[in-house]
Amino acid sequence: MSEVKNNQNVNEEGNLTEEGLTEQRQIRREKLKTLQEAGRNPFLQETWDVNAYSLDIKDNFDEMDGKEVSMAGRIMAKRGMGKASFIDVQDKQGRIQCHVKKDVLGEEEYKWFKTYDIGDIIGYEGKVFKTQRGEITVEISKMVLLSKSLQVLPNKWQGLKDTDIRYRQRYVDLIMNQDVRDTFYMRAKIIHEIKRVLEEEYGFLEVDTPILTTIAGGANARPFDTHHNTLNMDMKLRISNELFLKRLIVGGLDRVYEMGKMFRNEGMDRNHNPEFTSMECYMAYGNMESVMEVTEQVVSKAALMATGSMKINYQGKEFDLTPPWRRLDMAEAIKEITGVDFSQITTDEEAREAAIGYGMDADDVKDMTRGKILAEMFEEYCEDVPGYLDGPVFVTGHPVEISPLAKRDPKDPRITRRFEAYINCWEIANAFSELNDPIDQFERFSEQQRELDLGIDDEAHPMDMDFVNALEVGLPPTGGLGIGIDRVIMLITDAPSIRDIILFPTMKPESK
Repeated sequence: MSEVKNNQNVNEEGNLTEEGLTEQRQIRREKLKTLQEAGRNPFLQETWDVNAYSLDIKDNFDEMDGKEVSMAGRIMAKRGMGKASFIDVQDKQGRIQCHVKKDVLGEEEYKWFKTYDIGDIIGYEGKVFKTQRGEITVEISKMVLLSKSLQVLPNKWQGLKDTDIRYRQRYVDLIMNQDVRDTFYMRAKIIHEIKRVLEEEYGFLEVDTPILTTIAGGANARPFDTHHNTLNMDMKLRISNELFLKRLIVGGLDRVYEMGKMFRNEGMDRNHNPEFTSMECYMAYGNMESVMEVTEQVVSKAALMATGSMKINYQGKEFDLTPPWRRLDMAEAIKEITGVDFSQITTDEEAREAAIGYGMDADDVKDMTRGKILAEMFEEYCEDVPGYLDGPVFVTGHPVEISPLAKRDPKDPRITRRFEAYINCWEIANAFSELNDPIDQFERFSEQQRELDLGIDDEAHPMDMDFVNALEVGLPPTGGLGIGIDRVIMLITDAPSIRDIILFPTMKPESK
């Protein structure tokens, strides 16, 4: 394990010193020097023609038996060093055994082969066969060293289990752990399936919108700040792409989506990384129910493609993603859990009295409106009830005060046409019937600006007047949806932490 760490001594020029090398690593450098002096520098190799891979050969052995193949990969094990040896070579699909014989490879090449190390990358040609023990194998007739590994991989028994090293050196993690490689192949397939459903089944157009912005809008979150030197202006990394995508709906691109990175300068835990992947889509002439259907379809079909079933198992719990999903009104949930009936509460004062009577702190609620108290009680008392939001479930009935971009419910203008989707008590999606009234939008932005100026809400953002202008040009009735892709992938792949499904999660620098 110590061999994959980066505690190395360097001189003033930044070059690695002899004292910074372990004995095994020094031996590898000496082997490289010998190769170079013999005119066999592996780092001059540029390419190798590959026409076969390990798993394909194993899955189709009857067809491949006796055929000549050209392959490449990393040496992961060596056994026997007389006149014949067996090695395990790992390629993108997995490992395959290879047989290396002195009288087949040639005496000179076999001599060089004996100097190769675990971790070295080779190109080779040979014939597929099966050993007496039934092991599918390639008899190597030609071998070329394509890259010399100067580091020492963890041994096969201990493996690479230290999570800190695994996340920092994902390249070693991928080499040593097949299940990690499988997870990231599955991640790619899940993302591909989500895009396929959006494009082929619903006609969405994939677009790209800015990551650097002057105003961080579209969500309540703390942004990362940066500075544009040429323009001499402060900028932010986007926390959402919502306002740009809705501008495109105004422009006549009726169905658009974007999947990409968002950045929120906030906490880190098993479900949160400051850099994460989100998918947002907007459907002109659709509404909240329209994007409910989209949510059900993209998540359930992604699970079906990845696992073969719409029923998934996450950390020992089963979730059936088969549509339709359950609907749950926020006020009804509060009534069910706490007994407080918001349908009978009409004023802010009544809401404060009910909240204090249930146990909320009087100072905390003294300035809260009825809507904010409703949202606070749901978050504090309903989200934490074990199993209550296991889902999949759509929670609706969000107050206007916490939904500045959602259309009001015509039956009750105090709440909005919005839902949040939950699985395993995690919010995995957020969606609206989008607010397209520019006057109402301006007033809600103005309230956010007031709270920002007064220091009431440090996550509020300055008013985006260009977006208000876009609404004045005319936004058709629109359904909008945002899905947390990383959380969906966690659920489908049964990953215990978000860091397990992000190739290079944010990490604090190692101490020197």
